[in-house]
Amino acid sequence: MARAEALSAYRALLRATRKTFAGDSLMLTESAAELRKKFEENRHVISEVEIRRLLDEAREASHFISTMIVQAKLNSRGGFQMKPSKEHAGATLEMPSEEILKTV
Repeated sequence: MARAEALSAYRALLRATRKTFAGDSLMLTESAAELRKKFEENRHVISEVEIRRLLDEAREASHFISTMIVQAKLNSRGGFQMKPSKEHAGATLEMPSEEILKTV
């Protein structure tokens, strides 16, 4: 069961990166290599608790990539232009306050 879930999470991450970085061959290659590396590093984890945590992390990462990253493209005027899609609507990232950063 965990193997099937891990494979599903891996595929979801690949889909998210392919959609987010479409047309950017460097990011597609590098993100796929990083995903593979991270999953290979954890291939031999046997603790159910740890597997659950890793699967939750993978799902969260997939959601983050899909909703929080927008790929800017070079336009004809030499500037960069972003076109957020409907998945990005309403997505917010809370930035930590200075007080929180000082305690870390």
